[in-house]
Amino acid sequence: MLCGMATTTYYADDLAAAKDWYTELLGLAPYYEVPGGYYEFRVGPTQAELGIINRAYAPAGAHNAPGGGGVVFWHVDDLAATFARLLALGATEYEPITQRGDGAGFATAAVVDPFGNVLGIMTNPHFVAMTAAAATGERG
Repeated sequence: MLCGMATTTYYADDLAAAKDWYTELLGLAPYYEVPGGYYEFRVGPTQAELGIINRAYAPAGAHNAPGGGGVVFWHVDDLAATFARLLALGATEYEPITQRGDGAGFATAAVVDPFGNVLGIMTNPHFVAMTAAAATGERG
């Protein structure tokens, strides 16, 4: 079901300042940008994804969430089936299944588990490529 952590996202009211702060912290510039909405960094030897999102695009619950509403997204092979199973197990919808980016296969959803934790799930072609490369001993 949960294959591995794919992307961590944080929201920021001042997206440009957040991009600059994380660029300084990480020592690298974002590799991907949606102007005015999103910056993404690839961090470390596994190129873990860290996304900074304009808070205007945050789900309604994130505006008052502890910690600013950041979400860790786990890659799943079947987003719709996993989302349905989480709801059947008693989780509540935090964010519906939403297509992301330029149609390259990225989609996310999030639930609140019965204990109050936000659990993000996603389909992430980058995660698939990285795990395939790791299985063959290559770097993606």
